[in-house]
Amino acid sequence: MFGAWHPESDPDVPAGTQTMILLGPREPGFWTAFRASPEAQEARADPLDRWSRRVIGQWACDLGAKALFPFGGPPWRPFIRWARESGRAHVSPVGLLVHDTAGLMISYRGALALKQRLALPPPPPAPCAECSSQPCRIACPVSALSPEAYDVPLCKSFLDTPAGLDCHGRGCAVRRACPVSRSYGRAEAQSAFHMQSFHKRGQRGPE
Repeated sequence: MFGAWHPESDPDVPAGTQTMILLGPREPGFWTAFRASPEAQEARADPLDRWSRRVIGQWACDLGAKALFPFGGPPWRPFIRWARESGRAHVSPVGLLVHDTAGLMISYRGALALKQRLALPPPPPAPCAECSSQPCRIACPVSALSPEAYDVPLCKSFLDTPAGLDCHGRGCAVRRACPVSRSYGRAEAQSAFHMQSFHKRGQRGPE
């Protein structure tokens, strides 16, 4: 579970929802489990999205909840706003969301809208407040990320160069620079998968 909150009057949340739960990969180990799934073995597009629909959809059926996803739009679900409302994701010094346990490797695969009001613990403090070095600020080789904007064309152009092979094959250098990201244990192959998907067709939402 990557966050939860009690929605009060959110038009993007299904009527009657008392608790929203955000779901993301548990590391280390998620990528190995996913690669063994039927979706990963099939020669079809969007294997991770199809896996998410199957697994989270089944959880929703078992719990009598509604499954919601950051893909499949338009319209697009406001996962970035929801992440911040959960209190466990914050705007980092480079503008990307940063999570208290996943760091800049945060990736939401779906959400569950529950009709029950669950007791929730208070969210932990934002990790960047205690990060004195903030290496994410200088990690991008072409300075495509800043608090003001993300220069997507510049980022994609860099990925087409020999110097961009490191980011293309291992994942975004900025995400990897975050101390919380480094302790999270996400496989480089998973980061490369997301980066290559972004490079080919663009990315909706927080990865």
